[in-house]
Amino acid sequence: MKLLRLLLGLLVPPLGVFLTVGVGPTLLINVLLTVLGWLPGSIHAVWVIAKHDEQFNRGGDIY
Repeated sequence: MKLLRLLLGLLVPPLGVFLTVGVGPTLLINVLLTVLGWLPGSIHAVWVIAKHDEQFNRGGDIY
């Protein structure tokens, strides 16, 4: 599932973020970055997905 989210984060950044964190401020930021340019949105999406999985694996609070 992580690989799918990462691929979607690269191809359709808001969808990858939505599948990772749901609707919230992180998704809104990603949509705005994607509107400004595909590359900033993709970078942000990959970062969000990686950080989310890192927090989840450590057992810490997620957002």
